[in-house]
Amino acid sequence: MVSKSPFVVFRKPHKLEITLLEQLDQICHVCDNFNQKGYVFAPFDNQQEAILFPEEKMKRTVYNLSVTKIIKEEFSDELLADEKQYHLKLLKKGIECIQESEVEKIVLSRKEIILKNEKNPVDLFHDLLGTYNAAYVYLWFHPEVGTWLGASPERLLEMENRKIKTMSLAGTQVYIPGTDAVWKQKEMQEQQFVTDFVKKNLKPFVKELVSSKTYTAKAGSLLHLRTDIEGTLKDGEQIHNLIQHLHPTPAVCGLPKTEAKSFILEHEGYNRSFYTGFLGELSCSRKTSLYVNLRCMEITNKNIAIYIGGGITKDSTPESEWQETVSKAKIMKRIL
Repeated sequence: MVSKSPFVVFRKPHKLEITLLEQLDQICHVCDNFNQKGYVFAPFDNQQEAILFPEEKMKRTVYNLSVTKIIKEEFSDELLADEKQYHLKLLKKGIECIQESEVEKIVLSRKEIILKNEKNPVDLFHDLLGTYNAAYVYLWFHPEVGTWLGASPERLLEMENRKIKTMSLAGTQVYIPGTDAVWKQKEMQEQQFVTDFVKKNLKPFVKELVSSKTYTAKAGSLLHLRTDIEGTLKDGEQIHNLIQHLHPTPAVCGLPKTEAKSFILEHEGYNRSFYTGFLGELSCSRKTSLYVNLRCMEITNKNIAIYIGGGITKDSTPESEWQETVSKAKIMKRIL
């Protein structure tokens, strides 16, 4: 790495500047209950510890963004047959659980290991910037935790002057230039699950709640269904309570949340760690800006681990859900 001290560098969607936050010590600070200030990196499992770069221990530098748009050829798929078979079995088990219980949706994921090439993380970050203008692009490092890199299309929560912005994002299909997206009932239902959950969990804390019509949003080479949701935090309410109620959303976990999460932890077969967690500025300068950690990779000395997943419902088919993870993996593979 270029630094032995903890740091994160990021660019928000459609912005023309990047921000570097450097932690002034090498301590692994823990975010206890999201009522602290700083840059937070939180795991999927909210029973595990989130990492915090405390605001008072951070140095902030802002740079003007200057990158060239990157056009990459598709990364060849060299997936082992047993990897596909394992994930297909997991998908079948998840669909059976939904069909035989009151669970409506489960988000199932996998981790794909690729040998590390000569590119360093900063080069990969630069390529992500030029490839995914509409995403939250970041490079995060802590010597005691590791190196993560990603380009997320999904905002978890944003607040400034008590004004709240979030979204529901679900459904996936490959973008085909010159054609209009046609969504199946399965994707529409999945999107509605997420929208209903977000609005229900915002309601106790937020007033003047409004949502947009659902529309198709482009993220790299993929399309998703998206609904924007806004409101105002009620007097006396605190944002850390809202975060704890929202995370993990049905977009990364399922419904009901407790049952879906239990299935994931029992059957998925690996530790998601920070994948499908969230990251971003927490109450920094009275502003919070958090994003779901999707389309991400973990970089080690020898390997790169790419994390991908998708939501299943009673109408899902294992083969199509497998192909969705293949399409999502290509987003990150394009920069390797």
